[in-house]
Amino acid sequence: MDQNSRNCINDLVIKVATVNGTGSASANGFLMQAIFRMGIPVSGKNVFPSNIQGLPTWYEIRANKDGHTGRSARVDLMVAMNPKTYVQDIKEVTPGGSILYDSSWSLPQELLREDVDFFGVPLSHMCVENFKGSRQQILMKNVSYVGALAALLEIDLSILSGIFEDKFGSKPRLVELNNVAVKLGYDFALENFKCPLESHLEPMDGNKNSVLMTGNMAAGLGCVYAGATVGAWYPITPSTSLMDSFRGFCEKLRKDPETKKNRFCVIQAEDELAAIGIVLGASWMGARAFTPTSGPGISLMGEFIGLAYYAEIPAVLFNVQRTGPSTGMPTRTQQGDILTTVYASHGDTKHIVLFPGDPNECFQLAVQAFDLADKYQTPVFVVSDLDIGMNDWVCDNLQWDDNFIPDRGKVLSAEELENLDEFYRYLDVDGDGIPYRSLPGVHPKGSYFTRGSGHDKYGRYTEDGALYAEVVDRIRKKIDGAATCLPEAEIHCQEGARVGVVTIGGCRKSVLEAIEELNVSGIPVDYLRVKSFPFGPEVQQFLSSHDLNIVIEQNRDAQLMKLITIETEVEKKTLESILDNKGSPLSAGIVVNGIKQLMSANLKNPDRN
Repeated sequence: MDQNSRNCINDLVIKVATVNGTGSASANGFLMQAIFRMGIPVSGKNVFPSNIQGLPTWYEIRANKDGHTGRSARVDLMVAMNPKTYVQDIKEVTPGGSILYDSSWSLPQELLREDVDFFGVPLSHMCVENFKGSRQQILMKNVSYVGALAALLEIDLSILSGIFEDKFGSKPRLVELNNVAVKLGYDFALENFKCPLESHLEPMDGNKNSVLMTGNMAAGLGCVYAGATVGAWYPITPSTSLMDSFRGFCEKLRKDPETKKNRFCVIQAEDELAAIGIVLGASWMGARAFTPTSGPGISLMGEFIGLAYYAEIPAVLFNVQRTGPSTGMPTRTQQGDILTTVYASHGDTKHIVLFPGDPNECFQLAVQAFDLADKYQTPVFVVSDLDIGMNDWVCDNLQWDDNFIPDRGKVLSAEELENLDEFYRYLDVDGDGIPYRSLPGVHPKGSYFTRGSGHDKYGRYTEDGALYAEVVDRIRKKIDGAATCLPEAEIHCQEGARVGVVTIGGCRKSVLEAIEELNVSGIPVDYLRVKSFPFGPEVQQFLSSHDLNIVIEQNRDAQLMKLITIETEVEKKTLESILDNKGSPLSAGIVVNGIKQLMSANLKNPDRN
């Protein structure tokens, strides 16, 4: 067949199939960064096993000139580097696509397809001849396939050289080795194949106001900018890199310029319960403190979350969701903790929860979470997922207001305490459900007994049902009242649309792409993305204005739809679901097909409304 039968400039999905632990992650990152530096919108999705080494791993890069960087089910170019997955990998390639493989060993004839092009490069042989030591040869083989791709896709080698210089500038030998490896693959491809392919990459005037980063990195930076000084956690995929980022930023930004001493505290606790306990202790003392975790950690923290809710102690918790239940698939993405976080702990609890949709929002909402925790004296959850947290996204440049002043809420100063006749920690003075608090050591009048046991509005122990109910009803009032101060839902409406689409978190990119595709087909739909809970009035208004609302989320049990049913007045019969719980980032194709099927079924059954 004609290797150039598909002609899509700057619209390409590359999938790299390798083995976990071979160092391919760095090489794949170089490739994606090079595409980003060409000004082309791009994203990278890492599909890796939860073991340390030896199992198959895949990395999907999508470059799209129109900015559609959600996951695509299409594979245009497969880099097949793992013989154990050849059958699966070659089968996935779209007709008219291409396969790059290591021709140091012949490819079995039964795997060849007539509708795709095969490009064999003797990567292993080249690296054995040019590099010393098995480890170096393995690592440089990955960089060599990046070089071959650079020739096939027309990526300027100077871009890759600049990336090596930025990453290894202090180690000239590494810069040299990587440049040699790239040139090996590049030269072989130029000499043996028609380069570039018609489906290749061309520089664009894009990404000037964008940044390439992960959600965990952005959230860690947000914690620094919010004024957080204490972080406690127990390592768990996929949230550990959030604390790693926080520590790294603090090393640069939170050291005393004169003494060089740290002005932050990061503690790896013995378990998740200890981690949240440390956070509550630090918050009670007046520090801004947080913990990053995932679903299993939230489960273990439940008792202390209830304490913080009832004793009204600020805390920020980042839940980077992964596939459950139990250990589940810890390196796959999901949105299975929506209900867990909203109603975390035993008894009657309901929490403030923020749902970022990309790394930029991870940064912004991290800052806002600390203000909300202090203002409402309660735990606040920032709930993302593995796709947002660990994968690289192109997003708008992070913005910061240098005039920002943290909102510490109703914290009484020594002077204010001195002027009070008496201080009661849990008394609603202003009628908004939020009491005043004091910090330890500020003034003797500010002392009080923090109670996780039954207490009345004066902070006194009680088992009187009426007095207990008065306190928990007030707490509910302040949480419900927070709805007007939370980020509003993202809404896009179109003329003639009769159907509303509702989604959350990392589904955003794929849902918006699907809506654009539906528009081309003459099917307009309105769009709402939930950004916070408790829901603002705009959510109820949107739902009420449509006869059919399709809720798109990544879990088995339609948790967002259930939450909408519980917490709004929308009629359940107006709600339908599109669910994807397989652990991969959502693709637009699933959304398009699901919406078309549901709209067709709805038209055939007019009585459902």
